[in-house]
This record gives sequence, structure tokens and C-alpha cells, in this order.
Amino acid sequence: KSKIRMTVALQTRMTYRYVGDISDIYISNFRSMLDDTNYSAEELTAMAAGYTKLLSASADLLNDLKQIITPSGLSMTDKERLDIIDRIYYEMLEYRNLTEYYTRKNISVSFLRSRQRGDSERVRALYGGHNDRYW
Repeated sequence: KSKIRMTVALQTRMTYRYVGDISDIYISNFRSMLDDTNYSAEELTAMAAGYTKLLSASADLLNDLKQIITPSGLSMTDKERLDIIDRIYYEMLEYRNLTEYYTRKNISVSFLRSRQRGDSERVRALYGGHNDRYW
């Protein structure tokens, strides 16, 4: 039983960490995207809406997790509770991975456009060199 608790505790901790990762990915990269001349205002608005949906869905999962791990009037078995925590963990991991993918795809558009214009170095400087970036 202690092994199960440790796994649940780790999953819970990682779920919270993934929310932070999603926020960090959004904040650090979208700030650069705002300074990137390869995007139109409409494209930036659409990207912000995409990030907002990812952040909102993540926040909803976090609220679900809080209800499960906080003593409340919810009556469920330990197995049901563990299954829900497990599901939330994997969904949050998926949202984190989706946020990274979404960011990579948005930045790749800028790289393609910059290559056509011959200013790839400016974009590389904006988002970081090969060793500096996670994407």
C-alpha cells in the first residue's frame, strides 16, 4: 500500500509540475513570438487562443485533482480515486506534450518564413540556438 501511495504522491506532484511547465512554455515562447515579425496580429491572436485553451483545460484537470485529493463529501473507493488520479496525471502529461508540440509548430512557421526572407539568424537569436532550445 505504501508503494501505491508513493506513486500517487509522485503523480500528484508531477501533475502540478506539468501545469507549471505549460505556463512556462507559454510565457517564455509567446513573449518571443510577440517580438517576431514573421507573424501577423491575427496569427498571434489565434496562437494566444490555442494556448488559452491548453491552459484552461489544464486548470480544469487541476481542479478535478484537488477535489479528489481533498477530503470531501465524495464517496468513492480507493481504487476509483487512484484511477482518477492516474487518468488526470496522463491527461496533464498529454497537455504538456501538446503545448510543446504546438510551440514547436508555431516557431517552425517563423523559421520557414525567415529562411525565405534570408533572416534566419534573427529568428535563431530570438528563440535560441540549437543548444539553447528545448524544441
